[in-house]
Amino acid sequence: MMKKLLIICFIFLASCNSKVDKSQLLLLNGYWEIKEVTFNDGAKKEYSINSTVDYIQLDSLKGFRKKVNPKFNGTFETSNDAEPFQIRISNDSIFMSYTNNSNTWEEVLTKLTKESFSVKNKEGLTYEYNRFEPINITP
Repeated sequence: MMKKLLIICFIFLASCNSKVDKSQLLLLNGYWEIKEVTFNDGAKKEYSINSTVDYIQLDSLKGFRKKVNPKFNGTFETSNDAEPFQIRISNDSIFMSYTNNSNTWEEVLTKLTKESFSVKNKEGLTYEYNRFEPINITP
């Protein structure tokens, strides 16, 4: 009986480990729309409709993130503005580190699957994204 209980506890604890693995990082590539922001007091803000989508491109440990506007024909309107970032790994955590002319900040990658990812910033805000599927409405 005790052996079964230990096995069940081990399985439960192993399933609770949600660390992002370095081998998963290429899942970040693609189009993402924000689903929800969780504030450090537990309050949540949900986003049901988004006029902009984040496009992320990662190659090795460097990449960029840019805002794009989806069109009804399945294409995107974009500008040349992109926010470069680097992946930093420290103490089994994966960080997306951003630097531009006026600011430097990091977000820790807390979850990453084929369909969603989450990041948390130093202020304690957690941003959850879902993979974006383009809408194609053509006559």
